[in-house]
Amino acid sequence: MGQEQKEPYRVIVEEGTGEITEKKSRFIATVKRVESEEEAAAFVEAMKKKYWDASHNCSAMVIGERGELTRCSDDGEPSGTAGRPMLEVLLSEKLRNAAVVVTRYFGGILLGTGGLVRAYTQAVKEGLSGCKLGTMRAGVRLEVLTDYNGIGKILYIMGTKGIEPEDSLYTDTVQLVLLVPAEDKEALCKEFTEATAGKAKITVKEELYFVDKDLTR
Repeated sequence: MGQEQKEPYRVIVEEGTGEITEKKSRFIATVKRVESEEEAAAFVEAMKKKYWDASHNCSAMVIGERGELTRCSDDGEPSGTAGRPMLEVLLSEKLRNAAVVVTRYFGGILLGTGGLVRAYTQAVKEGLSGCKLGTMRAGVRLEVLTDYNGIGKILYIMGTKGIEPEDSLYTDTVQLVLLVPAEDKEALCKEFTEATAGKAKITVKEELYFVDKDLTR
């Protein structure tokens, strides 16, 4: 796993919507977690069908762990007044694998370019406030094998760090499976080794991203 990939990023844990009214125009933001450009495009089309009678259905998406793919559409609004500002909100929140559609029902009063940018920006923020967001961090899944003399010390260390085992197996030895942030791995392995006088056997089973529950809102 390269250093570049280890940057934390945010994802949508629970999807949501939000709405604002600006000079009688309604702006409805619908936010969705998507895993591919195809899924995002299908979502945009579904919103266009749902809100077929709207003036505009503008969209923005960020796909990939490093935001490799971005797309946005003004859907008939003046160029740069809708899709791009919407995308900027997703990027500023460090969101990945996310798509948003802002549906506008025109209220009869022109907003001007600055007014449109502000309205579409605020609509996306309102949509995100209706979502639950989580932070994805690089992590490692460790297998810890120890004897009954060492397990108490290991459980004590885990307790001080708020680590709960994903799995545990007690036979003639004790086997634990732990998911920990990548940056904590070296120090934790060192503590386990020192606490058990080198008897604990620690194996890295997998490198992955996981949702850090402490950073979910």
